Amino acid sequence: MSHKTNAARFLDELGINYELKSYKVDPERIDAVHIAEDAGLDITQVYKTIVCKADNEFVVACLQGDLSLNLKELAKIAGAKRCELIAIKDLPKITGYIRGGCSPLAMKRKFRTFIDNKALLNDKIYISAGIRGLQIFLSSKDLAKATDALFCDISQA
Repeated sequence: MSHKTNAARFLDELGINYELKSYKVDPERIDAVHIAEDAGLDITQVYKTIVCKADNEFVVACLQGDLSLNLKELAKIAGAKRCELIAIKDLPKITGYIRGGCSPLAMKRKFRTFIDNKALLNDKIYISAGIRGLQIFLSSKDLAKATDALFCDISQA
């Protein structure tokens, strides 16, 4: 797969270095754990993107693919009373992406973004490139720079 996605073009515009990694798509297995297994990647480097509603705004969380999002902690960090996952059916209209291909980069609108602190334990992490079958490998600090993200503790086992 050689074409660039909106997420990759966004990084190009910012002058941020990255690599693209393709993998075979199994429509029945589109979660980060299966992507890591199928592509032979270390799950501690494969990050999923989760979009939530925190009071009256949408926020984006990026965390290690085998961990769960701590919604209470995200709400606290976002300064909201409560935080809940958006419905999968609403993902395309809010972000421009589909489940299994949601990148924290180049969404329809810019949302506050939070990256779990565990991302700092790796030199680089994988995130969705914005389509199923393609990952972006980049520095977590560069991802934070590109999304104006805050590093924080938002994951739980």
